[in-house]
Amino acid sequence: GQAARWAGHIVSVEGRPAVVTAMTIVPNINTNLLKGTPNLLVGIKYIDEAFISEIGRSLLLSDLALIPKPAQRDGVVSEPFVGDDGIPAGYLSWTTRRPGQMLLHVILPLVAFGIFGTGVLANTMFKRLKRGSEELARREAQARHEAKHDAMSGLPNRVQMVENIENFLHHHTAERGNRRAVAAYIDIDRFKDINDTLGHEAGDQLIKVVGQRLKARLRPQDFLSRFGGDEFAILGMPVGLGGDAAIEERIAQAFALPFSIHGQSIRVTASVGLAVAPDNGVTADELMRHADIALYEAKNQGRDRTVLFSAEMAKKVEHRRSIELDLRTALEANQLRLHYQPIISCSTGAIVGVEALLRWRHPVHGEMSPVDFIPIAENAGLLPALGEWVFDQAMKDSKHWPNLEVAVNLSPVQFRHVELSAMLRELVAKHNVEPERFVLEITEGVLLEATNHTNSILEAIRAMGFKTALDDFGTRYSSLAYLCNFKFDKIKIDRSFVSKISRVDTSRTIVESVVKLGRRLGMDIVAEGVETELEAVMMTKFGCTDLQGFYFSRALPADQMTKFLSTFQPKRIAQAPHPLHIVAATGAAG
Repeated sequence: GQAARWAGHIVSVEGRPAVVTAMTIVPNINTNLLKGTPNLLVGIKYIDEAFISEIGRSLLLSDLALIPKPAQRDGVVSEPFVGDDGIPAGYLSWTTRRPGQMLLHVILPLVAFGIFGTGVLANTMFKRLKRGSEELARREAQARHEAKHDAMSGLPNRVQMVENIENFLHHHTAERGNRRAVAAYIDIDRFKDINDTLGHEAGDQLIKVVGQRLKARLRPQDFLSRFGGDEFAILGMPVGLGGDAAIEERIAQAFALPFSIHGQSIRVTASVGLAVAPDNGVTADELMRHADIALYEAKNQGRDRTVLFSAEMAKKVEHRRSIELDLRTALEANQLRLHYQPIISCSTGAIVGVEALLRWRHPVHGEMSPVDFIPIAENAGLLPALGEWVFDQAMKDSKHWPNLEVAVNLSPVQFRHVELSAMLRELVAKHNVEPERFVLEITEGVLLEATNHTNSILEAIRAMGFKTALDDFGTRYSSLAYLCNFKFDKIKIDRSFVSKISRVDTSRTIVESVVKLGRRLGMDIVAEGVETELEAVMMTKFGCTDLQGFYFSRALPADQMTKFLSTFQPKRIAQAPHPLHIVAATGAAG
């Protein structure tokens, strides 16, 4: 088939040079459709000044021109321009460029601009890197400072304190003479009460003010730090003999005057434990541990005092630690026991209940009193687990005496740290017992620290059906408001009142008043620690409903209590003479 063809030439048209192009017009799909000679498409473009200027711009020749005669100027090139038809059209002329002129005028400015831009960018990046480096250095310094300082008081913290002790001990180990240091461990007394009564914001303010007071009274070379909570530590270095007394005096001066907190003047005391290096320790850990032991002893002695560490204190701590470990083992191995002391009805003389009392036979020390190991368990955080074990065993044993109430003691720790109501509900379901048979004995310490949480637990206990008793009434804080503000089923009068009932008029007056008030409020009154017939008779005549003590029986294991119940003969205590007659008779006989 035939294909489209084209051609183009520079020729003279009407005396003017022009670019003439021609192309055949044929079908572009099927050339067989073409019949005869194809038509032509002819285009003419005159070579005028505009055409030449456009060609010059594309060749970077700004003065390219078509002139009739050759140019005679230096540096101007003229070349004949002849068309394809042989007819001269004139001369093409342009100015030649010097070597490198293009570089100077076009490339070099671009390069210079690039270098300038690179410099500006590099300078900007350098400044940013410098600022970033400075910011990183600032943050690193801040992080190092925060890692060694307390955020609230601004004082150095435990980490920096330990470093200072280690540095001192390292540099002065060989100088045993007067190169000594005193570590003081300070604890603000009853800080929790301040937080509870004035609020945590006031507590924080007190921490800051105490830190300022202490710092103002120390020497420049002494080092003060905050260990956390309400605890501070001081490293007096170096000191000579008697340096501990000087540190003690400075601390006493800091707490001598009341503190003004949020417009209120409050007097604050502190307990202090001291340890001297290198006598009481050659490492920071050892020195501070001994100062902590001395602080613990200061608290045990009644607070508001300073105690210097001694080896005897360390032995006591080791003993407590040993007892703690053995108690953990005994709890895990189920080596503890419950004994039960009977509770006697004054009206019938029959046994109406028992009190569960914890017992532990230590493998080395023999029978240990709860008075000795319960405080250790409390400090070690064992009381929640210990209390749960007691409840579990008491409910299990209670099935042997289905007609008796079982009294179980509750500690303040169990109210603070245990989901008590959930635990009791679970044990009731486990043993399938009636909550109404159990009396939960609560000390006044629980009520002294009463919070909404404590109140809600007490309400939950009663809602489940458990009875409650106010234990050891009259021994500690004893407020009659407790009897009005909290609903109790029983009041237990402490042994200290019962033992004096026959010889101290004040005790008799107090007992009579408590019994009358409690009975009018619908409470039963239990007299604890009854050891003689006289005490049993007098407490009955004063209006007590129940008696408990060695006069009837000591505390017995569960199996022995079962035997005791089968042989016990009720005593008609209420038929005895009036207690005042007995007292008078006793006095006359004496």
